[in-house]
Amino acid sequence: MSVRARSAAVAMLAIAVLVLIPGIASAHAERSVGPFDLEIGFLDEPAYVGVPNAVFLDLSKGGQPVTDLGDALTVTVGFGDQTSDPFVLEPLEEPGQYQAPFVPSQAGAYTFTLSGTLQGVAFDLSLTSGPKTFDEVQDLAGATFPPVDAPTSADLASRIQRESDRTAEALTAATAAASDAKDAADSAKTIGIVGIVVGTVGLIFGIVAFTATRKRA
Repeated sequence: MSVRARSAAVAMLAIAVLVLIPGIASAHAERSVGPFDLEIGFLDEPAYVGVPNAVFLDLSKGGQPVTDLGDALTVTVGFGDQTSDPFVLEPLEEPGQYQAPFVPSQAGAYTFTLSGTLQGVAFDLSLTSGPKTFDEVQDLAGATFPPVDAPTSADLASRIQRESDRTAEALTAATAAASDAKDAADSAKTIGIVGIVVGTVGLIFGIVAFTATRKRA
């Protein structure tokens, strides 16, 4: 191979690496809100269950980083039908970059919602993790080495739910049994009281009859 051909091949390889690396290293969603351009996703990707992470935001305007965000914008994290309280975005070392730390507790798709008003521009942007946005959270068991024969978070959640259901059923049965025992005790008490009353009445009648008999005699 000639020197020129070799140099061309090296240059093409370098270009390919430069093109591919950002897509691999930064699986973030890019959007624009008014004059602002932003990039949002997980701070550390891939994101794993139980490993501290954060919502990452890179915010710029006219090609310049926005460094005076303050508390103008907040972000909430959603999973399924659950939504967190709003997080205030904390500045990172790189100008224009911010984070909202949290620990993802389950594997799957998360939704980041950016809200507030910045320099008169209203933000109401909601993005859910997926192929066209940012990475979903993965279970840590699939990334451990050496492999650990341990249940996944989903398995643990399922087991906890089953045990919770069993405990609830046992508690319901115990409550029903206690209620039946109380009813039986109340019935026995009532019968006992009636018996005492009847016995007392009979005793009184007996005394009256005995007294009357002695008077006649």
